[in-house]
Amino acid sequence: MRVQILAVGRLSRSPETDLVRLYVDRATAAGRALGLGPVDVVEVESRKPGKAAEAEVLRPHFKDAHALVCDEHGQGRTSRAFADEIARLRDDGTRRLLLVIGGADGLDPSLMAQAQGRMAFGPQTWPHALVRVMLAEQVYRAVTILGGGPYHRD
Repeated sequence: MRVQILAVGRLSRSPETDLVRLYVDRATAAGRALGLGPVDVVEVESRKPGKAAEAEVLRPHFKDAHALVCDEHGQGRTSRAFADEIARLRDDGTRRLLLVIGGADGLDPSLMAQAQGRMAFGPQTWPHALVRVMLAEQVYRAVTILGGGPYHRD
């Protein structure tokens, strides 16, 4: 199952960009044997401001994907529960998991309605660059959990 992190905006060269690449590369390498990957990041930009315009550039990526959107009102998941959800989707034949990070104002309601789930990293507001890092790290952590690696909560 391919895993894509779809994000509004492009990150310039930064420590956060380096961390995202590190976790994506690790998840891709470790996930091969588990039927997960490749893991990649897709960045999109809208020519116009606002949620509706962002939705138009995001919407085509939803085709044939199981989409989970990051939303402050979404469901929090433990790392183990996230790993189990990824495994269940893979085992059910999902070909592509799309993890979506919206723009600064969030996601358009019409796009959120297309998603199969919402996830949150707690009630705080996080900078987009850090959300990408946290999401990439959680994907890598899920892969290592599914691969039987030691997990400090067990």
